[in-house]
Amino acid sequence: MVRTVDDLPGNGWEQRLADLEGRRAAGRAMGGPERLARHRAGGKLDARARVDALVDPGTFSEIGTLAGGAVPADAIVAGSGLIDGAPVMIGAEDFTTMGGTIGSASNAKRYRLAELALRDRVPLVMLLEGAGYRPDDRRGRTPVDLIMQARCSGSVPVVTGVLGASAGHGALIAPMSDFCVMTEQAAIFTAGPPVVRASTGEQVSKADLGGPAVALASGLVHNRAADDIAALRQIRRYLSYFPSSAWAYPASRAGDERACPRATPELLDLVPAEHRRVYDMRRVIDAIADGPDWFEIAPEFGPAILCVLAHLGGHPVAVVANQPKVLAGAIDVDAAAKAARFITVADAFHLPLVFLADNPGMLPGARSERAGVLRSGARMFAAQTLATTPKIHLTLRKAYGFGSLAMAMASFDGQAATFAFPGATLGAMGAGAHSAAVGAPGELAAALRDAELTASYEAAEQLRFDELIDPRETRDALLTALGRALRARQTAPEPVRRAAIMP
Repeated sequence: MVRTVDDLPGNGWEQRLADLEGRRAAGRAMGGPERLARHRAGGKLDARARVDALVDPGTFSEIGTLAGGAVPADAIVAGSGLIDGAPVMIGAEDFTTMGGTIGSASNAKRYRLAELALRDRVPLVMLLEGAGYRPDDRRGRTPVDLIMQARCSGSVPVVTGVLGASAGHGALIAPMSDFCVMTEQAAIFTAGPPVVRASTGEQVSKADLGGPAVALASGLVHNRAADDIAALRQIRRYLSYFPSSAWAYPASRAGDERACPRATPELLDLVPAEHRRVYDMRRVIDAIADGPDWFEIAPEFGPAILCVLAHLGGHPVAVVANQPKVLAGAIDVDAAAKAARFITVADAFHLPLVFLADNPGMLPGARSERAGVLRSGARMFAAQTLATTPKIHLTLRKAYGFGSLAMAMASFDGQAATFAFPGATLGAMGAGAHSAAVGAPGELAAALRDAELTASYEAAEQLRFDELIDPRETRDALLTALGRALRARQTAPEPVRRAAIMP
């Protein structure tokens, strides 16, 4: 039976415990009934409701309830909880209390959350809706929370949800996160409209300054969600693919009947043999993965490459796939930047990489060059060639020039397996572009086209691929290669240490 303060005997504890209960209640009161009602009327959950919706029921354990003194919890709800039974550290800015601003105590709480996440090797989740540092807050020489948050990077998963307006210092955790999702009502920026107006004279709305249309198009935020609940579900789903830290391997799904080997005859219809015909690579992933419930990262940024978390044979994998529906699969600046970051995150937490290549190379042209396509392409190539996790490559129809290297096709690049479909074309560029580049006459141009058609067989004869496969064998070939690659994991995992200077 649970005993209350009223049930306790007169042993001197009554007053102390009553005082504690009163202080805790004040710390949990947030901004008070009126502000909470206004907040909820706008279709948003309050900070504590967000935490409760994120974690498994009844598992949240708070820290720093009394921090901030007269300011309830100093405007941030912090603590630990379980997601699918695994512990995480959580911080949720409370906009109803002083606009979710950061004071001395809340800065200390944010630092402590990251410190505990790294110490205990568990993910860190931050839910943002705040106006940055408190203007009148004076702090001495104290640690800045971002320092510890940055130290978490690559060691524990760091995930952010932007669930309202987030500005200034508090917003900086978003670009440092492995994954960031925002709601339709949210906005994120260096400084909000009033500061922009005062400093530059520009009149701009929150939505135009940092709403989803801005933040997703720039790649700052990865995914959008309709509302708070949808965003929190995405966070739970994202974390389900990852280990708690870089000191552990991703867990396989046990007992999933969809993980079994099977033929993929549908690929004969999904992937046209004619290279100039487009198709949707998402349907190919549907056929190859255990099921169609995979999770796409940053679908609105750099759509010429798909970055997908999926299960293959029950094991979490990171899929990097060219999308022929966009730019014919050519790799542009945004697509390369997205893929480079995705590859780095997957490698940091030991998710095997599956590359599905069908591209005509890097996107050429004056605009592409001005945007820095070579630098971005080199960054993607560096990320994949330095990756230590198992890599599996499949060329479906074509892979030209530097685009093939960025997609891990080149020999001696540490792949666990390399495959191609018959008829896949390779080389520095396609036959048409090659003929135009060298001014080839009709007879030579025809010879180049013929050579293009037989390129996959010549590559197989030279062992540039481990095997040419029938598209119907695709899933089984990938399962066999992945199972063999995972057998190599015979030592305890550790964080990946990189010394290379990225382009």
